[in-house]
Amino acid sequence: MNPAAPPALLVLEDGATFRGTAYGAEGEAFGEVVFNTGMTGYQETLTDPSYRRQIVAMTAPHIGNTGINDEDDESRRIWVSGFVIRNPSPVVSSWRAARSLDDELRAAGVTAIAISGTRALTLHLRERGAMRAAISSTGAEPETVAARVQASPPMIGADLAREVTTPEPYVVTPPPGVPVRFRVAAVDLGIKAATPAALATRGCEVHVLPATSTAGQILALNPDGVFFSNGPGDPAACDYAVDAIRGVLAAGVPMFGICLGSQVLGRALGLGTYKLRFGHRGINQPVKDLRTGKVQITSHNHGFAVAMPAGTAVGAPADGANRFETEFGPAEVTHVNLNDSVVEGLRLVNASAFAVQFHPEAAPGPHDAACLFDAFCEVMERAR
Repeated sequence: MNPAAPPALLVLEDGATFRGTAYGAEGEAFGEVVFNTGMTGYQETLTDPSYRRQIVAMTAPHIGNTGINDEDDESRRIWVSGFVIRNPSPVVSSWRAARSLDDELRAAGVTAIAISGTRALTLHLRERGAMRAAISSTGAEPETVAARVQASPPMIGADLAREVTTPEPYVVTPPPGVPVRFRVAAVDLGIKAATPAALATRGCEVHVLPATSTAGQILALNPDGVFFSNGPGDPAACDYAVDAIRGVLAAGVPMFGICLGSQVLGRALGLGTYKLRFGHRGINQPVKDLRTGKVQITSHNHGFAVAMPAGTAVGAPADGANRFETEFGPAEVTHVNLNDSVVEGLRLVNASAFAVQFHPEAAPGPHDAACLFDAFCEVMERAR
């Protein structure tokens, strides 16, 4: 914390107040306060569209030391509403840095705060759950800020994919020397740049489409496969994406989804979704593949999850106990989170459709799950 910086407040919905010093742009920021357990990757976190309308607290104590570069952004802008850190670095020491984190936040108009109690904040959110909050560096009294927090919109019911999606379709082509093997229609519910790039390196010509694209518009591209991306907000508010997935499944076109795309697939298969107590956000989430027993350390960013199908057994081997019926045929839970047994993967047993609730593009994060892009390519190859 910089003692010379002006004072600032972080005020939570339940009245908890954390005092610190201002960082980034002066003003007030409102959103759902959540914590991210990643030790690295704050630039990718800031530019991840899945953080729309959220105040992100980093649990790693030292943030800003590598500055901001021009290569690691995951989208066209910073999406977080506010940023909470413990020790902002006073210097930038990376040869890749083009500017400091503080300068970037100021230019983007993002209000941040440095507090000594990020651990206390994280423990509070783990106990009480993610909740609405505000950062204020305006000199307002905590009671005044708290009243404005109470008037701010909740995350439940929020349709945010429409706010972050691309306004117009665009195409990402394979790098030089890599031949085009597949045409993929990627529905942008809040897609990160690393995802179409990962598909493109595997020979996919990726046609990125707006979130509200219909099944007819998607299938008009005659794709070899359809991808539904990550994104922010409540999956229960994304009926347009559910309808699109149902149309794709009915057409029998291979489909792969991640994060919000996984939750939307779950709803298309007749399952419910619900809000997690404090969500999964970070690059160290252990996920078990029920079919193989293999555990992968994965990158997560979501506050909602698919409800476990009735009659299935958590952690069951692939003997039918983890299967359930849908109008598209039998489906199964393929992955679970080892921290809390949350559903992390689904697939249709007799069709080419599957999804996971984590980030195989690993930006930032481990690369354990990158093989899922290869699996998608294999599914498209077999479907030909």
